Amino acid sequence: MLVATRKGAWFFHSDDKRKRWRVDGPHFLGHTISHVQLDPRDGRTLLAAAKTGHLGPTIFRSSNGGRSWKEATQPPAFAKAPEGTVGRAVDHTFWLTPGHASERGSWYAGTSPQGLFRSQDGGDTWAPLAGINDDPQYREWMGNAQDGTPDGPKLHSILVDPRDAEHLYFAMSSGGVHESTDGGRHWHTLVKGLEVVEGFDVSMLTFHDPHVVRLCPSHPDRLYQQNHCGIYRLDRPGDTWLRVGRKMPKRVGDIGFPMVVPRATPTWPGCFRWTAPACGRAPVRKASRRLTSRAMAARPGSGSRPSGCPSPKPGGPSNARP
Repeated sequence: MLVATRKGAWFFHSDDKRKRWRVDGPHFLGHTISHVQLDPRDGRTLLAAAKTGHLGPTIFRSSNGGRSWKEATQPPAFAKAPEGTVGRAVDHTFWLTPGHASERGSWYAGTSPQGLFRSQDGGDTWAPLAGINDDPQYREWMGNAQDGTPDGPKLHSILVDPRDAEHLYFAMSSGGVHESTDGGRHWHTLVKGLEVVEGFDVSMLTFHDPHVVRLCPSHPDRLYQQNHCGIYRLDRPGDTWLRVGRKMPKRVGDIGFPMVVPRATPTWPGCFRWTAPACGRAPVRKASRRLTSRAMAARPGSGSRPSGCPSPKPGGPSNARP
């Protein structure tokens, strides 16, 4: 298990039964680590998105499971702005995704301010995807560097279809969910069926705030989304999200942040998803089998709901920030 924090990164190794754990770390003590990813194509390569006091925003790469690290020669950076215009600078890389199994050495990165980048050499050098970063419409949806979370808006949840290297997804907080079927040359939005905070125009992408989007490994035509306005599911080739979070325990609600969709197991061929609510309750496991979704047993919470954290009404907004 790889854990990224504002004070470094830690790796936790366990036996097969998850009864004994060994801690490896800290790595990059004192640095803000937004994301650490293991490359499943070789099982050894690690990439870490770091923001350091001296080096600024950068990417570190390890080819030996974290025993040693090397900084990227050319970390993600926006293209130079034309003369007379105001350019953008990457504050930090927030998201890392390995490329398709057939494209060894390929990686994708999402940044704050929002930008999409690709590496073809294992994370050593990165190039911006101009079709997103320089597109006037996307720039409008992205908002300004001060919008969104206190440390800036994020481009995240970059997904690669395991069956097709050209089929990509990503999400923007704020700015909605987007899909490409030609390797990132062209994109279209996937926001039909999603809600926004009451009082805002649902037709404006700027007000769509996905917190995380996950693809089901055993059923790649199924996507899950933890949104600022609930938990949703999308079954392709459909284009309309269904709010499945209403089946969450009422004491928990369906407004949260992380979501994990592990691979199927022999005892359950469908997709499990773990979601962490925004209000400090214990994680809840839900299961989805084939094209149905049903609630599983929720872990009991501890104590009452923290003060200042309302119980979300069906279809209503939460006061939780992304």
